[in-house]
Amino acid sequence: MIVLDKVRKSYGRTPVLRDCSATVRLGEVVVVCGPSGSGKSTLIKCINGLVPIDQGTITVDGVSVTDGRTDLPALRTRIGMVFQNFELYPHMTALDNVSLARIHVLRRSRAEADRRSEQLLVRVGLADKLASRPDELSGGQQQRVSIARALAMDPKAMLFDEVTSALDPELVAEVLTVMRDLAVQGMTMLVVTHEMNFARQVGSRVIFMDNGIIVEEDTPARIFGAPREQRTRDFLRTVLDR
Repeated sequence: MIVLDKVRKSYGRTPVLRDCSATVRLGEVVVVCGPSGSGKSTLIKCINGLVPIDQGTITVDGVSVTDGRTDLPALRTRIGMVFQNFELYPHMTALDNVSLARIHVLRRSRAEADRRSEQLLVRVGLADKLASRPDELSGGQQQRVSIARALAMDPKAMLFDEVTSALDPELVAEVLTVMRDLAVQGMTMLVVTHEMNFARQVGSRVIFMDNGIIVEEDTPARIFGAPREQRTRDFLRTVLDR
């Protein structure tokens, strides 16, 4: 579904991704973890072309992201992305935020778009917030609107970039619950997160990155139970002892 082959990316003379190769198969939940500055967010943004790469190849559902002839806006309708910051239009209701892309990108009628958007907001637990603007919602509720908005494009896969890091701790659980439900329903997902319990319980595989390198990749049981690399062991000892 998603294939990265020897991807390299630098900002000026600073390498951010160094020969990164990985595969996300249909229906998998692959979790990317690692210390801040390890290249995790850059990696996920390269997948739908938000950040251009210097070398290597990336394909999504058989389409080359790195081919200059690829219609990236069309590709992005097939792979939803949810960001750390909610990126909602502040003057629009939750329903309108979710319907917007269905109307203007998928060319659905307002009535059809609103019907689907209402279904998605119910799916993420916001049936009573359809008419609420972002400033009337908690951070967790805003992030759930963002997830519904990404789902409104009927994507084949979802990318999540540190979607709980801007939330108060008590709001994290409600967002992770929605993501767990998506995983149970078979959504292909690539998730950058510091939530180790989510990685352990929901991930099909876990990728550990450091200094722009994929240091280790394995099942959650192996990564958390018997990691091969000393750098992985050091990282997990730090984050799990908090």
